[in-house]
Amino acid sequence: MSKSWEEELSAGKHEQLRELLTETERSTDELLEKYYLELALGAEDRGGSEEETPERRRLYEAADREVRELKNTASSLSRVQRKMAAQADELETRLHDVKGRKKRRLIPATPANSVIDLEEQEKGHFARGINFYKIFIIFFAGCFAGVVWEMLWCLLTNGYVESRSGLVYGPFNLVYGIGAAVLTLALYRYRNRSWILSFLGGIIVGSLVEYVCSWGQETFFGSTSWDYSNEFFNLNGRICLKCSLFWGVLGVWWIKSVYPLLSKWILNIPQRIGKVLTWVLCVFMAVNSLVSLAAVTRWSQRVYGVEADSALEEFIDERFPDERMERVYPNMEFGKGG
Repeated sequence: MSKSWEEELSAGKHEQLRELLTETERSTDELLEKYYLELALGAEDRGGSEEETPERRRLYEAADREVRELKNTASSLSRVQRKMAAQADELETRLHDVKGRKKRRLIPATPANSVIDLEEQEKGHFARGINFYKIFIIFFAGCFAGVVWEMLWCLLTNGYVESRSGLVYGPFNLVYGIGAAVLTLALYRYRNRSWILSFLGGIIVGSLVEYVCSWGQETFFGSTSWDYSNEFFNLNGRICLKCSLFWGVLGVWWIKSVYPLLSKWILNIPQRIGKVLTWVLCVFMAVNSLVSLAAVTRWSQRVYGVEADSALEEFIDERFPDERMERVYPNMEFGKGG
C-alpha cells in the first residue's frame, strides 16, 4: 500500500534528521580524536621548555571553543529531545483517546479532550479553554457533587445519611469545589498527555489542598474535620499515603473523563444566560461562605464560653444555635489550634 503524502513527508523529515544526527556524531568523534592526540602531544616536554608557544595557545583556544560548542549543542539537543518526547506522547494520547473513547467504561460516551477543545474554539463559547466562567462552574459543581458523593458513601458504609456540607446553606463543601478547580487548573495542560502525568499531578495537588484546608481549619477555628494520625505514612494527621494515592487516581479520572464531560455539558449553556447565571451563583457562594464563616466563628466562641457582645453576634447565635451547627457539621471537633 502506497503511503500518503503526509506519511511520506513525516517519515522523510525524521529520517533526514536521524541521518544528520548520526553523521554529526561520527564527525564529532573523529574531530575529538584529533584533539585528544594533539593535546597529548602538546603536553610532552620537548627540549625541556614549558613555555606556552603560539601553536599550543591556538590548540588550547580551539579546544576551549569546541568544549563550549559541544555544551551548547548538548543543551539544544536536550531541549529538542524533551520537546519531541512530549510531542510523541501527546500525539499518542490523542490517538488513543479518539480511537478508544467508545471502549471506556468509567463514564460512557465521554468525548476526547481534543474534541472538546476544537468544539469550544469553533463555537467561541463564553467558557472556552480555561477562564473564570469555566473554573467557577466547575468549582460550583465540585462543591455540590462532593457532598452528594460523601453522603452516599456514608449511607452505603454506615447505613445512615449524615450531612457532609461545609456551608450553612445548601449541600455545598468548599474543599471539594476548591479541589475540582485546582485539579482542573493544574492538570489542564496535561489533558492530552499520558495518564502518568495526571496521576502524579493529582497526588501533589490533592495532597496540598487537603493539607492546607486542614491546617487552615485547625489554625483559625481550633477544630478538625478529619484526622489521619492512625493511617500508615501520614503527615501531621492531615494527609496520608492512602488518600494521596486516591487523589492521584482521582486526578486521572477527573481530567480524562469528568472534565471533558463537564465541558461538554457547559458547552450547552447559552452564552448570555451562562454569564449571568455564573455571576448570580458567584454572589450566592460568596454570601454563603461569609455567613458560614461567621456562624462557625461564633460556634467556636460559644464552645469556649465567649458571650456575644454585639447585636450582630446575638443575631448569629439566634439564627445558628449549636443544635443547627451540629446538624450541618456533625464531624467537627473543637479543642485544637486556637
